[in-house]
Amino acid sequence: MTDATITNRRADSSANKDLAGLARHGADAFGYKASLRIDRGLAELLRLRVSQINNCAYCLNLHYEAARDAGIPRPVIDTLTAWWETDFHDAAASAALAYTEALTRVADATVAGEFDARHNALADHFSPEEILEIVGIVINMNVWTRLKMAEGAAPGANDHG
Repeated sequence: MTDATITNRRADSSANKDLAGLARHGADAFGYKASLRIDRGLAELLRLRVSQINNCAYCLNLHYEAARDAGIPRPVIDTLTAWWETDFHDAAASAALAYTEALTRVADATVAGEFDARHNALADHFSPEEILEIVGIVINMNVWTRLKMAEGAAPGANDHG
């Protein structure tokens, strides 16, 4: 994020040690610097997809950069909002992306009815431990996107003047 300055326009979550601790624990366990069993590139695509769904400008800024740093090809990153329309993702990645969307949008009645099917498709490709990591990644990102939205964390241009 060298080209942007982050400004919190609404709240400062660091003023609440329990809230900040919750977010920090999730990041340490499942964030983009965590050591996980699942592929780093796939984990980053899942984080980025949650950021896209939840419209978190802070998280988008961070995770587009993290995706590039993870070596994910630009066309894969650039088409993630319509990943199912591409042939960039194998069956396992497709199942993980579909599950990520279902868990993030579970309150949407059109998604909730498909949740079991999404989980079962995920189980066809990942071990129980890997599934729990995917769950942790998605939950962690949903916590962070909502926290950053509550803060009003927004990237803006650096003032080099």
